[in-house]
This record gives sequence, structure tokens and C-alpha cells, in this order.
Amino acid sequence: MATAAPTPAHQDAPTPVYLDAATAVPLHPVARQALLAALDDGWADPARLYTQARRARQLLDAAREATAETLGVRADEVSFTPSGTTAAHAAVLGGLAGRRRAGATLVHSAIEHSAVLHAAERHVAGGGTAHAVAVDRLGRLDLTVWAEAVRTPGVALAALIAASHEVGTVQPVAAAAELCAGSGVPLYVDAAQVVGRTAVPQGWSVLTASAHKWGGPPGVGLLVVRKGTRWESPWPADERESGRTPGVLNLPAVVAAAASLRAAAADAATQAARLTPLVDRIRARVAAEVPDVEVVGDPTDRLPHLVTFSCLYVDGEVLLHALDRRGFAVSSGSSCTSSTLRPSHVLEAMGVLSHGNVRVSLHRETTEADVERFLAELPGIVAGLRAEAGVVGL
Repeated sequence: MATAAPTPAHQDAPTPVYLDAATAVPLHPVARQALLAALDDGWADPARLYTQARRARQLLDAAREATAETLGVRADEVSFTPSGTTAAHAAVLGGLAGRRRAGATLVHSAIEHSAVLHAAERHVAGGGTAHAVAVDRLGRLDLTVWAEAVRTPGVALAALIAASHEVGTVQPVAAAAELCAGSGVPLYVDAAQVVGRTAVPQGWSVLTASAHKWGGPPGVGLLVVRKGTRWESPWPADERESGRTPGVLNLPAVVAAAASLRAAAADAATQAARLTPLVDRIRARVAAEVPDVEVVGDPTDRLPHLVTFSCLYVDGEVLLHALDRRGFAVSSGSSCTSSTLRPSHVLEAMGVLSHGNVRVSLHRETTEADVERFLAELPGIVAGLRAEAGVVGL
């Protein structure tokens, strides 16, 4: 007796919609092309003298020049690192080491990326001190407290993220930099969320970024140290990258990162104009259509592609899994888990709701239809989870 063929398990699976660009952007087509081309010519050690090595050196020099031009800095101020995290660690620890005679205090905002905070913890464990400056409920730095902090004797370095990676609030970097300059304190800026998307703020002494945030391949970070800045590598001595970071570079990935950065920066204004109204739509519709929800972050002075909101009576991890089952890849600004039972340090510093936290971040491939589908399904998903938890009648 004939039997019907089994239905493929994936037949009813929803079409995936990737909405987590703040973590990593899909590989830019320019990056893919450059990576494949560099695999043929960029495999040799650029520090050697034979023909293949000289060709690799040409690729490295061209990548550095292109990156510097895009950022508006000198090529010899740019170093490539194995990751954005490595760059952040080097920026903090190297900046402190270079200014050890001035003091041993690090001033930073309360909402820095965990890479910066972990470097601060290492500094404190080694006998240094760190001072966190508060932010307001929108996630914006308190400049009055910042001014007082950087004026304190013994401050060696200040660190300020250019824009919050969790809620999108853009920080007053230029004003903070001016206050630092007035006290003779160099400023390190974590620009991972702005490089390739918006104008890089001015006034900094050290800057870092990460290629997979703008559509380059993972495993490439940027460390930019301005001429005249006292900075000393925290790593064991190495002759590569002007001694700023050890080890052999992944040259094909570096070439792809530089090419995609130029392409992303050239298209940044167009993408910002396209994505900003989509984020505005998410902010308005979520607040109007999902009960007991708080949209967090500055509503106007923010990144063009990112929005974060928190839902009461919903576990954040459960909500993310439910959205994933419907095809939506989103992230959370909250690190609440059964093991830590603590919210994100950013949301905690802001004093905002952290339950059921969702971060949605758009990219060049995100369509209006993707956003509409997310907005159409979100209220039902949240309501279903609340019903399962016995929360009804909202």
C-alpha cells in the first residue's frame, strides 16, 4: 500500500529575518569580493622580502591607507588587530601604561562595552583605580559629573563609547573631549557602532572599531592612536603593526575590512535616511500596540539603525527564543539569565525596565516588509508568552 511522502520539516518554517546588526552585519558584497581576491595574493608574510611577500605588503599598505582616508587620520596612526575586543583592551591598558607617570585612574562612562569594563577590572586588580560616570534615563552621559571626574588629580585616561551598543543613544563625545583636553587627559572612544554608519566624533586620542559591525569579516579590529598620544603596548614586544599588537594579521580579512569600510561609509548617509524612519516606526508601533512596554534610549539623538524596548511580565530569554521560532533574529540588551540573575549593566545604569528586553538593529538588507512582519507578529508573541505565564487582562 502506497503511503504519502513525508512533509519536509522545513516546509512551514518562517522566512528568516535578521535584525541583529548591532552584533554583526551580514558580509558586505564588496568585502566578499575583496576577500576572495586577497586569498590569492595576500597569503604571504608581508614582513619578508621576496616577491610574494612584497605583493602582500602592497595589499596591507593599501588597506591601511584606505582605512585612514575613510577615518580622516594618518595611515601610521592605524593598526589592525585580531578583533574589536583586542583593540579595546589595548586602547585602555595601553593608554593607562603610557600615562603611568600622570596617575593610575581611569574615568569611564557607566555604559561602556564589557570589553572596556573588563580592561578596567584588570587595571584595578593591578592596583589602579577606575571611576564610572553616571548616565541619565535616556542613557546620556552626565557632563557635569564627567567634568569633575576628569579634573581630579591622577587621572591617566578617560573612556567614552561613541554611541550605546545596547540602546543607541549617541554620546556627547565632542563636549566630553573638550573637557578632557582642558584637564590634559587623553580620551579613548569606542566607535564600534558609528564607524561606517555615521560621522566619527572629533577630539579623541585613541579610537577603536570592529569590522564585522560595518559588514567586514569577523576577526578584524581597528586601533587608532593619534600622534603625540602617550600610549604603550600592553602586550609582549612584537615588531608587527608598529609594535601595537602582536602576531601575524589575517591579511585577506584586513583587505576585505578596508574595502567594505570604504563602501559602507560612502553609503552611510543613504542608509541612515532609509533606516531612521523604519526605527521611528518600530518605536511608535511597539509603544502603541504592546501593553506594558518601555522603549528605551534617546528618541532623537540616537543611532539610525537601532531600537531597544522592554516588556513587563515576559522573560527576555524566552521572548528571544519565541521570536527566533518565528524567524526573527534579534538580540537583547539584558544579560539576565538563570545563572547571573542580573540585568544588563547599561539598562541598570539608566534605571530603566530590563524585563523582556529586545534590541532590534537594522542593516542595508533590511526591508520595510521585514519590519512590518516583525511589528505584525510581535504583539501576539508577547501576549502568548504572558498568557502562558498566567498574566492576562492587560
